Amino acid sequence: MVDRLIAAHLADTGNSASQAGRILAALQVKPHRVRGWLTRPADPQFFSKAAEVCDLYRTCPPRSVVLSVDEKTAMAARSRKHPDRPPGPGRVRWREFEYVRHGTVSVTAALDVHTGQAVVEELPRNDSAHFIRFLARLERCIPTDLTIHLVLDNGSSHTSKATRAWLAKHPRIVAHYTPKHASWLNQVEIFFSLLARAVLRHGDFSSRADLLEKVTDFAIAHNETARPFSWNYKGRPRQTEDESAVAAKEPCHAR
Repeated sequence: MVDRLIAAHLADTGNSASQAGRILAALQVKPHRVRGWLTRPADPQFFSKAAEVCDLYRTCPPRSVVLSVDEKTAMAARSRKHPDRPPGPGRVRWREFEYVRHGTVSVTAALDVHTGQAVVEELPRNDSAHFIRFLARLERCIPTDLTIHLVLDNGSSHTSKATRAWLAKHPRIVAHYTPKHASWLNQVEIFFSLLARAVLRHGDFSSRADLLEKVTDFAIAHNETARPFSWNYKGRPRQTEDESAVAAKEPCHAR
């Protein structure tokens, strides 16, 4: 396809599609392949912000709780037009291609990074008012003698004037923002990944209410056996003692 398009664009040169293909192959040029790239903005505080978040993961401050908070939006409630055909010997499960849309569901979640347990609440609208309502609920539920450290990305509802004004009036809630383009540092994304694989990827939902119920059931089941996530800055498995000296030289190492 690419060969033909290049040949058509250069028709006045007399090169055929096959000749264009040979030239590309000889030069090892593959214009049909694309790899994404993000040029990170120059931020002198990038590593200090990242280290601040990772320090909270490594050690919970005294008389505190550390919560990783974010939203998962637009989860599709879809049902297949026909039921699956179950797997059998030498045969994978067959799934109907066509489906019926029943709308979408969004949730807000707070993950206690030092217990692994999560609180999930439906998010009717992703704005400051609903985010503040969720924070107020957390504040009511957490003992008043504990400081609440929040790990947040730079989403608009997290950084709005209304949210910052509310936080200023509730000093026991301390917000720690991940660097720009580093929302992957937010551990609740791991919880969302588990949710996607266990519930969403192969799920079949008859309604929005059905999807929300299954998401809630997953959170309840997750909390029954929850443990803190063990991870590190570069995503490698847990390090050995011989590797710990190397890790100490890295800008950030999360537990």
